[in-house]
Amino acid sequence: MSIHNAKPTSNREDAALDPSDIVISNITIATMQPGQGAYGLVPDGAVALSDGRIEWVGPASELPVEYRATAREDGGGRLMTPALIDCHTHLVFGGDRAREFEMRLEGASYEEVARAGGGIVSTVRATRAADEQELTAGALSRLDALIAEGVTTVEVKSGYGLDRETELRMLRVARKLAAARPVRIRTTFLGAHAVPPEYAGHADAYIDEVCIPTLDAAAAEGLADAVDGFCEGIAFSPAQIARVFDRAKALGLPLKLHAEQLSNLGGTALAASRGALSADHLEYLDADGVGAMAKSGTVAVLLPGAFYTLRETQLPPVGLLREAGVPIAVATDCNPGSSPLTSLLLTLNMACTLFRLTPEEALAGATRIAAQALGLTDCGVIAAGKRADLAVWDVAHPAELSYRIGFNPLHRRIFGDQA
Repeated sequence: MSIHNAKPTSNREDAALDPSDIVISNITIATMQPGQGAYGLVPDGAVALSDGRIEWVGPASELPVEYRATAREDGGGRLMTPALIDCHTHLVFGGDRAREFEMRLEGASYEEVARAGGGIVSTVRATRAADEQELTAGALSRLDALIAEGVTTVEVKSGYGLDRETELRMLRVARKLAAARPVRIRTTFLGAHAVPPEYAGHADAYIDEVCIPTLDAAAAEGLADAVDGFCEGIAFSPAQIARVFDRAKALGLPLKLHAEQLSNLGGTALAASRGALSADHLEYLDADGVGAMAKSGTVAVLLPGAFYTLRETQLPPVGLLREAGVPIAVATDCNPGSSPLTSLLLTLNMACTLFRLTPEEALAGATRIAAQALGLTDCGVIAAGKRADLAVWDVAHPAELSYRIGFNPLHRRIFGDQA
């Protein structure tokens, strides 16, 4: 188990503890377990940790006798939550698109940006030109920003190579991030992200000749934990995505989908019909799609960073999702074009301010439900038997994590890497 202090300030401890057994007490615990009241809050709580796992959690006054002699740490009255989980990122890529951002602000249309060499084509070009060392260095700088905010699990997609060599290189880099940092990485093959320039006008041929064979290679090498696609008019049709999904299912890989971001093509219903873990973006999702998600248990992953950056006006149907009982996650969607965002804390604020999630919904969306969106059952809540992936904050109430803007109150991050 690794316990990492945030950068020390006048009110933060400098020394890091790394015991195999410890009890942390004098702390307010937001377990995020459903059915236990708001945030699953335990005032004056205690948590017993051993070998990267949570052994016991509850009121300090009820600490079992077998933990009375265990090494103690005083939590100083702080707040403990499950560590944060970023369940949708494109963390590995080459180059940047700052000039494209500037051009849009100067009035250039999407077509004009594309003609000038911008858009996804520029990122594909830069990513293909970058070697593993360059891709790793760039990804680590972005990953470090997430880790500094209490994140212990990050999903990382491919999708900026769009050829066999580069897609596999991106996934290998993503795998290596977990060896370079104390973090858990879940990789997602996103070969069906866009049609590369060399296949312009021939999307079906790209799916058959590049995407599916590369998916086979990624699976054979053990590089992919899931398979994603972009179902949109500027990307791939439901029928084309279905072919990729059918192959993924044959390989035993779970599914995710970028769907209903710019229009409603029925991608969410397709994902739900295949039992997808999640459908992401969802601004143009309709009632039928919501019903399909409710029936399948597919998680809705909201990405307010892209909504903000693209200055969208079509809000995802949060009310319909709530009414249908569809679980809602939130994520950064960190990518060079539509969401150059590396702050999950800011994402919580955006989810509340732009999409009107409650602070409790937002925090659940970056912990318990984010884990569900990745198919993980061993993290996301503070409960006996779960991984000791925890965050300790210099705040009095969990609503502060969504309320503040541009402020990081992390005191300590605990990563159950021995679990």
